[in-house]
Amino acid sequence: MRTYCIEDLNSEHIERLRSQLTSLGLTSGMDDLFWLDVPSNLYTAEQKDHAEKCGPYSLGLELQKDSIRLELLVRARSIMRCSCVAYATPEQRFYAIEWLDRLLKEHDIPA
Repeated sequence: MRTYCIEDLNSEHIERLRSQLTSLGLTSGMDDLFWLDVPSNLYTAEQKDHAEKCGPYSLGLELQKDSIRLELLVRARSIMRCSCVAYATPEQRFYAIEWLDRLLKEHDIPA
């Protein structure tokens, strides 16, 4: 699995992230797993074609004991397996990493 991981976070950082991700409505129904939606303008051609059936498309954010991990696999939230589920394109990857870096900076969490 390709990931972008920020390590060496302390418990205060993890709790701030958990609180912020929850307040943004990114919860998944599983503890410490959150969904970052991919903006539709960044969908691949296939994801656009499959959006009604398979979408929305999201990247997983997982809080761990001392880290946050951004999965770089674009998942279809309405179906488990489909050809539209794929690793993030460079544009999707850039969007997600910048989003996470901005979140950390806004909450004074060193990265």
